[in-house]
Amino acid sequence: RARPGLAGRGRPKSRAERAAGGAGPGFVPAGRLPLARVKALVKADPDVTLASQEAVFVLARATELFVETIAKDAYVYAQQGKRKTLQRKDLDNAIEAIDEFAFLEGEFLIDFSQIVWERQLNHGQSSLFLHLQ
Repeated sequence: RARPGLAGRGRPKSRAERAAGGAGPGFVPAGRLPLARVKALVKADPDVTLASQEAVFVLARATELFVETIAKDAYVYAQQGKRKTLQRKDLDNAIEAIDEFAFLEGEFLIDFSQIVWERQLNHGQSSLFLHLQ
């Protein structure tokens, strides 16, 4: 028997979902990653043959929590610079200062100019491909 308040994906409805009411199946609350896109990224890995709905949801939620955490930590550095907008240097400072982000140090960081260049190559289409060396 289903618990009351569960959305079609097996997770409780957020306030935004309840307030939106009939927003439709494509509705994604602010701060949430669209599960279809996450699944497409998972399936893009040639080593992945199957990805359950639960696995995709957990991966999306973990990513949301990671982004929220690093953004909050980087925002501290923006505030120290008397700014409200995060800049790349704020993320770099958070990565250098916080041990949990040590795996992001070094050459792993993406040069965002590559993203713009790749979008131009794809004529502005929504698909994005990065060539990391």
